Amino acid sequence: MPLADRLLDIRRDPHSDELLARGGDPEAHSVLQRAGLVAVVRVHETYHRAPTGLAQDEETRLATEAVARLRSAGYHVDCDEDFDSGSRPASYLPLGASVAHFAERIREATTTDEAADALTELTATHDGILTALGEILTAVAEFHDGLGEAADPYIARRLRYLADEHLHAIRTDLSATRNALADRHAPHPGRSTCAEEVPATERERSAVCACPPPPRTLPAPPPPVAAGLRR
Repeated sequence: MPLADRLLDIRRDPHSDELLARGGDPEAHSVLQRAGLVAVVRVHETYHRAPTGLAQDEETRLATEAVARLRSAGYHVDCDEDFDSGSRPASYLPLGASVAHFAERIREATTTDEAADALTELTATHDGILTALGEILTAVAEFHDGLGEAADPYIARRLRYLADEHLHAIRTDLSATRNALADRHAPHPGRSTCAEEVPATERERSAVCACPPPPRTLPAPPPPVAAGLRR
């Protein structure tokens, strides 16, 4: 990981007095969001700010917590003196990492049964991950129903549409994929596990195993010589 991605700057803008956090990689951005800051996505950068309408002492509290969490996660943070508490809170594995674990299981699967088993946790009808996601969308829609602003009913309808149409299509297709894989009972031809055994039909008995050699990586070409350095 580039060193620049481990560096962040959290300060009040000297012109607008707005609390801004700049720098970092996607993991750092997740830490900032969990500390309560809001992401601002621009063409050339993504930075974070405090939510609107907060008092300055509340903004300071958010920034102090963000600095502490980032430093606890191993990031180097330059910040205003008011944000430097010296605290290092304990870091816990986020819930999203548990869900991402199923992607790793699928990447490492060597048979259709293993892939289907990982997909089951996503597609289980009663308590699968996709079913839970649908419940979250519905709950947020219900929250917006009586929130009071003119756009809130539209947001509620949009969220229900996402749950009823888009998420339903994803859940249906992925369930069909899981069931098809469960019926195949086949090894993945590109992910077979090497047992380091030579088959009885192998004529060259000195061979270690019958696996094909790993693909050869070609060396990277040297960088072009700058025009001013040529003689």
